[in-house]
Amino acid sequence: MKVQIQNLVIGDQSPLVLFAGPCVVENRDMVLKTAETVRSVAARRNTPVVFKSSYKKANRTSSESFTGLGMDEALRILEEVKRDVGLPVLTDIHTEAEVTAAASVADVLQIPAFLCRQTELLQAAGKSGRVINIKKGQFLAPDDMQHAAAKVADTGNRRILLTERGTAFGYHNLVVDMRALKIMGETGYPVVLDATHSVQLPGGDRAGARSGGQPEFIFPIARAGVAAGCDGLFVEVHPDPGRALSDAASQLRLDLLDRLLEQVTRIDAIVKRL
Repeated sequence: MKVQIQNLVIGDQSPLVLFAGPCVVENRDMVLKTAETVRSVAARRNTPVVFKSSYKKANRTSSESFTGLGMDEALRILEEVKRDVGLPVLTDIHTEAEVTAAASVADVLQIPAFLCRQTELLQAAGKSGRVINIKKGQFLAPDDMQHAAAKVADTGNRRILLTERGTAFGYHNLVVDMRALKIMGETGYPVVLDATHSVQLPGGDRAGARSGGQPEFIFPIARAGVAAGCDGLFVEVHPDPGRALSDAASQLRLDLLDRLLEQVTRIDAIVKRL
């Protein structure tokens, strides 16, 4: 199945689509500059791209962690990305009450992994008519995602993407089972690999107040996922990950995005015989 997002198409052997941007909207200047760089890099590699960033982070390890600038301000910044940079936009939603405002800006509404079984949220998202990206819960088997997709499809909206982002493997660790990409693909919906959340160590920094990460594995996981045939690659990027206000330990440094795209687009072309 193909899903259209503005003028780009994902799925059914179409070229790899990139979903890239900072974890959360931290400030206007950083987001717009990052969006410009993402657009430029993707154009250089002839890769269709969707800009991603959350207007709010509702799931944080500590109550003291940054959660966002406020929904209205963050959505205004994402609207600027869409209007002035010219990229489609993906952002997370967390409750049914957020759907209308988020859908007024975003082309893709994302269901966070921990919320992927929330029936009313999935139904409200589906009724928006936007493309819905459902992240697989760290606690789910890949074939369970057919049920999450069905909750959206039952609203009449079959513009659905399914995203693999790692599975809980003991305490403070995730693993990516590449078989999951094929298993989720059997639903008929396009499948995306999230190569940055997959390297998280949830709650695993030494202080225990935030998630750790192993960004040195972003490249090999991304290459493996594209080789396994995913339709899209999800990568959180930041100009200075160490200073990021969310997911500092797992975001890709922005200046490495071009090198990553160079590698994965070559693999994608081989796999899909483009």
